[in-house]
Parts: sequence; structure tokens; C-alpha cells
Amino acid sequence: MGRIIILSALAIACLISCGAPKKIENKNTITSPVKYKNVEDLLKKMTLDEKIGQMNQYNGFWNVTGPSPKDGDAAKKYENLRSGLVGSMLNVRGVEQVRKVQEIAVNETRLGIPLIFGFDVIHGYQTISPIPLAESASWDMEAIKLSAKMAAKEAAASGLNWTFAPMVDISRDARWGRVMEGAGEDPYLGSAIAAARVKGFQGDDLSDPSTLAACAKHFAGYGFAEGGRDYNTSVISGEILHNVVLPPFKACVDAGVSTFMNGFNEMNGVPVTGHIKLQREILKGLWGYEGMIVSDWGSIGEMKAHGFAADDKEAGLKAVLAGSDMDMESYIYVKHLKTLVEEGKVDMALIDDAARRILNLKQELGLFEDPFKYCDLNREAQVIGSDELKMAARDMARKSVVLLKNENAGLPIKDKKSIAVIGPHVSEKNSPLGSWRIAGKDNTAISVEEGLTKYKDVDWSFLQGVQLTTAPTNFVFETKINEDDRTGIDEAVAKAKEVDQVIMVLGEHGFQSGEARSRTSLDLPGLQQELLEAVHAVNPNIVLIVMSGRPLDLSWADENIPTIVQAWHLGTESGNALAEIIMGEYNPSGKLPMSFPRSVGQMPLYYNYKNTGRPSQHPDPNLVFWSHYIDEENSALYPFGHGESYTSFEYSNFTVSQNNTGYLASVTVSNTGQMDGEEVTQLYIRDLAASINRPVQELKGFEKTMLKSGESKTITFSLTDKELGFYDNEGNYHVEDGEFDIMVGGSSAKVLKKTIERATTSLKP
Repeated sequence: MGRIIILSALAIACLISCGAPKKIENKNTITSPVKYKNVEDLLKKMTLDEKIGQMNQYNGFWNVTGPSPKDGDAAKKYENLRSGLVGSMLNVRGVEQVRKVQEIAVNETRLGIPLIFGFDVIHGYQTISPIPLAESASWDMEAIKLSAKMAAKEAAASGLNWTFAPMVDISRDARWGRVMEGAGEDPYLGSAIAAARVKGFQGDDLSDPSTLAACAKHFAGYGFAEGGRDYNTSVISGEILHNVVLPPFKACVDAGVSTFMNGFNEMNGVPVTGHIKLQREILKGLWGYEGMIVSDWGSIGEMKAHGFAADDKEAGLKAVLAGSDMDMESYIYVKHLKTLVEEGKVDMALIDDAARRILNLKQELGLFEDPFKYCDLNREAQVIGSDELKMAARDMARKSVVLLKNENAGLPIKDKKSIAVIGPHVSEKNSPLGSWRIAGKDNTAISVEEGLTKYKDVDWSFLQGVQLTTAPTNFVFETKINEDDRTGIDEAVAKAKEVDQVIMVLGEHGFQSGEARSRTSLDLPGLQQELLEAVHAVNPNIVLIVMSGRPLDLSWADENIPTIVQAWHLGTESGNALAEIIMGEYNPSGKLPMSFPRSVGQMPLYYNYKNTGRPSQHPDPNLVFWSHYIDEENSALYPFGHGESYTSFEYSNFTVSQNNTGYLASVTVSNTGQMDGEEVTQLYIRDLAASINRPVQELKGFEKTMLKSGESKTITFSLTDKELGFYDNEGNYHVEDGEFDIMVGGSSAKVLKKTIERATTSLKP
């Protein structure tokens, strides 16, 4: 192992750009800095009730174009709004609606403090981009940044100024429905994507009315829910917390993210909404985060169900002590915080700190200067659904598609021929929009049929084979693909016999992934597998297009189908983007951000696993006593980083050399095929012997490069202590001497490898 450099969590902050940590005299009273004189002047004028009111967020609770509510809970909320006891509202959208509510806050309250308007702008507003997991498959940070920028532009034109995105939870379990909302299984890729999305949403100037304040969520550990079951317990070691879970959140802080959201889960016995170490010590302390933290929907009150708080009052106490600044829809702060302060259980400094953080955001959004700057009817009419947004969504969709295999060059379609396009998603215009698109209009996606029919040289036939059994809307959980009606299968089989080639469009409905949509199986839902096998029996010349919000078990298809395309849920321009790829107008370049399993029994599955004392890749497979399954391989069907192209790429001349700050790894990448294309060159390392055992591979660099047919380029990566080190269970950063494998290639499974010996004495400080 050689010499070891161990840096404390505070010291390493400088090494990895954590920013200057705050001195923590009392972890429960750490305060935000004074930034704006007008905010401080306002705080001095505010009563305790008004400060707590800023910490209260309501969902839209009445039709603002109609009469105000006169009784019940809605009437109480309305009175609180008029009394200045609301700091933010969510799910109020559209310029007319936003303006009317803002007018109440500005014109009818004592101090006229404007509201922040939040909304789940997850992958587009009304113009829907691919789901975030799909965008992550592009490995294209500029495209992802642009996608977030376009979403912000459209949402802001509708009066909004805050999005509850990006979700940056790392997850290794495809059963968890919310994998569709994140960037996959890897912390390095996830961190790069998190930063790109934050910068896309927020731009260079948060006061620009075409931007949104971003929100890093869910802090932290939500993606490690046991069994892949949403809202479930997570148990995470300190080493996994610091090396895997936290890096994307830290990347958001470094990118200047305005807000954080905690979550529904508990981590190691403590609900994260009440987790002092996460929120006070790490986020606001060690990382020096100056923004505000909002709870997830009702998560403060849910600490009672966790068994962490006896009643609402105790839940409010634990949440505010932990650092949760704003209460989303549990009404606990506005009911109990004043009493807790008067009883001496909550220091007034905590209330001032939370209110300051919220008011600082309003200052940065420019709302004190002009509370109605987001309320421009002309801008709303010009921006919503514009051609600019649609073209950006189409480009993002093309870049998100992953070609999983392409034996016999099944794609692109080259010759005039007869093709049957079969499957429940062929003509579907709702499902491709995916989950978490609550401002999107149902049935507005371009279908595969609509995209392909523009190509007149092909004799197309379109059949469903099996149908959807529901016409779902948002938050309907019973969405299914037909499970018992086989009446269309015979027709599909008969047509398949007649044609030269078959394209099958199968997968999950868009609402079969997302929040609260965990699955115990990862197969093609309903009768789709039966349909696929029946068509294959009469015409094996099949291109399989898979639409899903998560990795599925495609083992049978991989064994029997020559060409498979992972199409995810691509949004508004889905059919146009897929048609351009099918017809060869666009060469797919996506790479998987999550490993695809051979069996659901492999879950959780991830490329950066650790060896056991009896490693999973044993040199003699005839031996029994090693870490494996008796009925399935350990490896992924399609590994992290995998993705093919219509052209071919070759790696050569791999070298690793030392310089003053570490090492340079260089490789020549050549396009050896007949078509121009993009390749994502990936750099991995392995620390072969460390004080804490390290994964067999860790992504530490990547570069996406366009290469013309016959062209070669040299790609160079830098490896410093930032890439070669790791955190221990206490959050201390280690940079250790010894041997490292350096690997480079087009996926985690296809790499060239060199071994280096790192010695501190050979490196200059």
C-alpha cells in the first residue's frame, strides 16, 4: 500500500473545491452570512410570525380566477396568505394565476414580501424533453445543460421561478421507479450531470426572468431504498455515503445551486428531514452552503410515522434544529414554531437564519425589485411550445438513444422494403412523454407511426398487437399493458409473415416508472413478451425498440433479436427522433448510465462493485465456493457505459505518463467504419490495495468526440489526487501510494489497461 496521506474532512475541502467550511460553534445555530442590506433591514421589521411565515409553503389551494375560499382549510390558508404567513407556493402556474396570487402577497400583506412560485419542472415544462435518465445516456453535458435551459425558459414564461430539480440521487436498483428521474448508478457521471442541470436551469444570472432557481434533491440516500421500494429505509455506510451518495450534491453546491430538498427516507435510523449531520454539519457547515433547504411534500409530518417524533410539534422541533428551512405542505412550522421559540426550545437565531436564506433567494431572483417580472403575457404566448423548444427537445431525444446491439446491420434502414411496425407503443402519443411531466398536455408526443410515415419509400404497416388497457393521467398508478386480450396477436403474426422486416416497439408505459412506481419484475409488462416471441417465430428479422423509464431484463431479446434500441421515454419529439435514427439520418451515440440486468435477482446491480475475498470473476468457474449465483452470471447483460454505433471505433496507443500534478492518460480513438459518428471515451481507475477496499472500477473521466469516417484523435485525461483518492467512513479523504490500474475504452467492460505505481516522493506538491 505504501505511504498514505490522510486529510481530515475539513482539510480536504480545499483540495476538492469544497469551499471554505464554516466554524461550527454550535451545530444547531450555524448561521448564513449577511449578504444583502435590504434583506437585513427587512428582517429587523418582521415579527416572529412573519419570519415563520416565510418558512411556510402551500400548494395551490383554490382557483384564483374565482371567489376566495370562505370556510375550511382553504379559507385558513387564504387568510395566512393575506397575513404574510406564506413564503412560497407550488403548483400555481400560468401568468394570470401567478400574478393574482402575487398581488395578494405584495398588495395585501403588511410588508408586501413577494412569493416564490415552485413547480416540478423535471424534464421540460409543456414541451417535454427525454426523461432525465435518458438524457444522462447522452453523456453530453452541453446538451443536458441546454435542455435544462430550455425547460427553465418555458416554465419561467409561465410565471414560475423555482424548479424542484435536478434529482441527483445515485441508485443501483432498477426496481426503484425514480431511477427515471436521476442520472443512474455512477457518482462521477452523476456529479457532472448534476452541475450541468443546475447551470442550465439557473444560467449566469438568477434575476434573468428566463431562468429558474434549481433544487438539488433528495438530500440524501433516497436512491438506496431497500428492495428498490419507494419511500423505504436506506442503510448506508459512511464510506458509501461520502464516495457515492454525496458527490453529486457537492457538485450542485459548487455549481451554485440555490436550494436543496431533503427527502422522505430515513438513513441509518434518522429521517433525513430531521438529520442534523447531513443538513447542519455537512451541507451548511463543512460545505459552507448558503442557500435554503425545503422539505419534501409533508416530510416533516411524516417523521411521526417513522417513529422519530411523537407529534407534530416535536416533528417541527427536530426539523428546524436539523436545518430544514421551509415546510412544504405539512403546516407544522406555521402552527408550532412560535410556541417552540417562546418555550426556549428553538433559538431565535435559527428562525432568523432560515428566513434570511429564503429572503436572500427572493433578492437573487429579483423579486424585491419587481415582484411581477415573471408575469409577462406576451412572453408567455411567444415562448410556450415554440419551435425553438421543440427542436432542442428533438436534438436531446436523438442524443439520448442507446443502440444496445446491431447484428447484421439491422439498422439503419437502407433499402426500399416492406416493414411491419408492431407493438402497443407504435401509435401511442401519451406514454412517450414519460413520468413527471405535470405541465405537459396528454397525447401530444409525436408517435413512432407519425415519425416514420414521412418516409414514403418504405411500405409501412402499423399494428398494435396488444393494446394499452388504460388511458392514464398523472398520478394514476394502475397503468397496465394488456394482460389478457390476445385478439391482436394473430393479426400481427400474419402481417409479420408478409413483410421483409419487423420493427417492434415495446416497453413500459410512461407512468409505470416514476415516484411510487417500484416494480418487483423488470420484464416487458403484459403480453408483450408473448407477442415478441410469436412474431419472432415467423420473422426473426426484427428491430426491437424498447421504451422504458428504467433498465429492463432483455435477456431473451438479447439472445434472439439481432438489433435492440433503448429508446427510454423521449418526450414531445419522440417519434421524430426515433425515425431519424431508424432511417440513418442520425447516428446513435448514447451510452448506458445504468447497468442492464440478466435477471431481476441481480438487483442491486452496478459496475463499480467491490471484490470479495472470493471474487465474483473467479479464475476457475468449475469451483463452487466463490461469490456467484448458481443459476445466472454475475455480469450485467449490458454494462454501464455500453452503447454501439452505426460505425466502429478502435482504441490504440494507450499511454500513461507522470507529470508534476499526477498522471496523463492518452489514447488514440479511430473511426474505422463507413459513417461519421460520436464516441464517448471513458477513463476508469482501480486502487489495487488501499486502507479501505476500493471498487474494481471507478469512472474518473470521459470525453465525447465526433469523428469522421477514417479520422483519428488523441484523447488525454489528467489524473490528480482528486481522482486517485477516496473518503473513509468518517469522511476523511485519503490519497495513498501504491499500484493503480488505469483503464480506458468505450464502455466499462471494454477497456485497455495500464498499471502504475503511485509514490508520493515522485510527485511535486
